[in-house]
Amino acid sequence: MFDIHAAYVVIISGLVTVLLRFIPFIAFGKKRPEFILYLGRVLPPSVMAMLVIYCLKEINFFAGSHGLPEIIASLAVILLHIWKRNTLISIITGTILYMCLVQFVF
Repeated sequence: MFDIHAAYVVIISGLVTVLLRFIPFIAFGKKRPEFILYLGRVLPPSVMAMLVIYCLKEINFFAGSHGLPEIIASLAVILLHIWKRNTLISIITGTILYMCLVQFVF
């Protein structure tokens, strides 16, 4: 049965997400402040670095697979990104490689 409450939650969440995406364009128009441009340059690599640290912080090199799936997948992501310069391909390939290593090899 259709739950109207869930539909309201999805619609409101979608509207808030879209509104948050449009606010900078509405507030600044065509002329963006230098600080916003600076944040646009430094935040994406910073967020990626935090995600990598978060994902690799629990590796136990002295138990189980000794962190080999994580190391192999991380090296594959780095090498593929250096070769292709495509973040999406690197992340998807690394994720698939990691899952295959965990499920079938280690």
